[in-house]
Amino acid sequence: MLNVYAWNVCPHCHRTIEYLKEHGIPFRYLEIEEQPRDVIRKVIDVNGGDDWVVPTLEYQGQWRPGQVFDAEKLEHDLRAWGLLK
Repeated sequence: MLNVYAWNVCPHCHRTIEYLKEHGIPFRYLEIEEQPRDVIRKVIDVNGGDDWVVPTLEYQGQWRPGQVFDAEKLEHDLRAWGLLK
């Protein structure tokens, strides 16, 4: 299952989630501020160690750091994970 670490006020998170829904990709939404400290630490580490950045995606142990929504880049990464054909 694709995990989406997001923040409810983040426009890039909303657009990423809309993209996933539009393409029928199942995912688990995880509100970043409600996660345990160790999970937040992992998200911070994935994003360079300074702070959490969302939307951060995780699929089968592979991580995609948070970034500005870009449909082409997201599509590329999802294809690489085998989530899009």
